[in-house]
Amino acid sequence: MSERLPEGSRFAVLASGAGTNLQALLEAYPENLIVVAGDRKETFAFERARRAGVPVEHVDPAGFAGKEDYDRELAARIEVHDVGLVVGAGYMRILSPVFLEHFPAVLNVHPSLLPEFRGLRAVERALEAGVDETGVTVHLMVEEVDAGPVVAQERVPVLPEDTKETLLGRLHPVEHRLLVLAVADYFLGRVNV
Repeated sequence: MSERLPEGSRFAVLASGAGTNLQALLEAYPENLIVVAGDRKETFAFERARRAGVPVEHVDPAGFAGKEDYDRELAARIEVHDVGLVVGAGYMRILSPVFLEHFPAVLNVHPSLLPEFRGLRAVERALEAGVDETGVTVHLMVEEVDAGPVVAQERVPVLPEDTKETLLGRLHPVEHRLLVLAVADYFLGRVNV
């Protein structure tokens, strides 16, 4: 059960994939999730948003001269929806300061206990390293990848027989729960930005 957000709490979600984290946020805060944006036109996350009646902003990276131009357009498309928070929920592009400076805060979820296994392939790298635990981190985005202040973190054991798929199967429910809690913590003033 998610906490009720204060009146006027509005947030956007950035997504690139299947949108399971997005789905958790749609179910927790259907009145507060105002827009879903991303880079992949055919992503199932956009389908989830449309089914829930949430507007979608697709920004195709192919039409831009560089990363900053793309991020400027992405930010502009989100800004018109008057949101107080942006949440990266499986968004697979690195955001530049040009994007980050447009919003009071940008949260991201990452499948490791940061600062361990920053960046891509975090789950695979945890398995390759033979660690006995990993986890999920929700953090504030900064210019450096996966280096922002931690908002929430939870440990998940790595079992000897784990594969990428089995470990992800245990990490995903933790991601969903922590992301929902982090959005509430942000709007209820429990996150120091």
